[in-house]
Amino acid sequence: MSLNKFSRTLTQEVTNPAAKAMLDMQKAQIGIASTGYEGNPCNMHLNGLSVHVKKGIQENGMVGLIFNTIGVSDGMTNGNDGMRYSLPSRDLIADSIESVVLAQWYDGVITVVGCDKNMPGAIMAMGRINRPGIMVYGGTIRSGSYKGQKLDIISAFEALGKKFAGNISDEDYEGVIQNSIPGPGACGGMYTANTMASSIEALGLSLPNSSSYPATHEGKQAECIAIGAAMKALLEKNLCPRDIVTREALENALTVAIALGGSTNAVLHYLAIARAFDVPLTLDDIQAISDRTPLIADLKPSGKYYMEDLLGIGGVPAVMKYLLQEGKLHGNCLTVTGKTVAENLAEAPDLEFDNQKIIFPLEKAIKKTGHLQVLYGNLAPNGSVAKITGKEGERFEGTAFVCEHESEIITALSKGEIKAGHIIVIRNAGPKGGPGMSEMLKPTSAVMGAGLGDKVALITDGRFSGGTHGFVVGHITPEAFEGGPIALVKHGDLITIDAAGNQLTLHVSNEELAERRKSWVKPAPRFTKGVLAKYIRNVKSASEGCVTDEG
Repeated sequence: MSLNKFSRTLTQEVTNPAAKAMLDMQKAQIGIASTGYEGNPCNMHLNGLSVHVKKGIQENGMVGLIFNTIGVSDGMTNGNDGMRYSLPSRDLIADSIESVVLAQWYDGVITVVGCDKNMPGAIMAMGRINRPGIMVYGGTIRSGSYKGQKLDIISAFEALGKKFAGNISDEDYEGVIQNSIPGPGACGGMYTANTMASSIEALGLSLPNSSSYPATHEGKQAECIAIGAAMKALLEKNLCPRDIVTREALENALTVAIALGGSTNAVLHYLAIARAFDVPLTLDDIQAISDRTPLIADLKPSGKYYMEDLLGIGGVPAVMKYLLQEGKLHGNCLTVTGKTVAENLAEAPDLEFDNQKIIFPLEKAIKKTGHLQVLYGNLAPNGSVAKITGKEGERFEGTAFVCEHESEIITALSKGEIKAGHIIVIRNAGPKGGPGMSEMLKPTSAVMGAGLGDKVALITDGRFSGGTHGFVVGHITPEAFEGGPIALVKHGDLITIDAAGNQLTLHVSNEELAERRKSWVKPAPRFTKGVLAKYIRNVKSASEGCVTDEG
């Protein structure tokens, strides 16, 4: 890429508009891609942050040009058919950023992003474009409060289960719903947005502390202004995303995601990110990282604390510094500061284990190995992903309660049909069958709220919100739509989930499964036109990251 425009930056003030325009054409042009829109708390403030980014770009002798791409609110679409568009939006974001930056010949790109799919979509685009780029995370939301209890979006979903169980009054139910989301920012626990933001900081594509500042923190605006100087340095060095995202950098990202107790969606997204950068990465590689990475963070959803609490003890840089000191990170990886991970962390604060209970030392880890576990077996020949923090135990055996749609679980819970010992099976929810591989936050939260979180398990060819906790297994491949074994499960079948042995077993003979397969008929696609029809035709399996650009 030529940087001739950057070498001819404006050195003196010009007041004549025509002359200024001519000189501006000699400057580097930086696309500022915002996923801001008013309809989602995660994204409602991003257009404002983009203005600060543009200011920092202009102050450093470049031209900043803001453009927009889409977003979908995972919080608002969970539990309804709008969720079908959430995962597809990731690839639409990647496609649109790629299209604008390459069509307009921008010299670099800044992505200003908030909700779950915004971040991997932006990073995938950077891998395709490979021009100097930096991601700005819009920041986490502050916690809500009702009757002295801290709240977040999961509080609202779990309140529904409490309502079914008769454990919450109508007044308190409304109070929780109305006070869970107090302002802008992404979901407040170590859910998918904060998982991706933290791990992308470890990946090296955002500035230090980008993932730690809440949306309303003064540090967030300062970060946006500082992007200008950082982008100037990247252009001068011609340091591009593919110079930063290596196999070791991906290992750093996944190590941080696992140490912090991050979302199962990290598995899906990093498989896709790796493919965008042409770096080999498989489910088994991720399992190997999980095997050597203890879970050390007591963060929501399975823990007590919020992302806003992490900032008070040094934020993600403090956690990364500790992991680096313990030999868990590759310190030599380059980052968008132009420095290595180790150089960035040299001045980061040290964790004080005696003064806080958010992050634990390795010798007192919450779980000695990672909570993200890849399971195979006759029910998941091509793999599945479980989120096992240790609080659920590591083995669950029960009988199948089969549902073709997540709404059936809500009905069954309201009628008291879900009993201890059930393994809820939600199928035809995969990338093609759903389509869109919906998150199962509403049913899993309702199960928790109903007091059944330690008494039932749930498996699906769909996926989970980062806010999901309990004994859950998702991403089962092949999916039911493609004739995977999950399509053949019947009510009452015995199933074993063995997270210690990494096995997902349907206790039905091969002969019986062969008989059942004779009567199985592949479902017709739910959509034959539009975005979801194209998604069905193009999307790869969950074990391949659900990418859509490989034919």
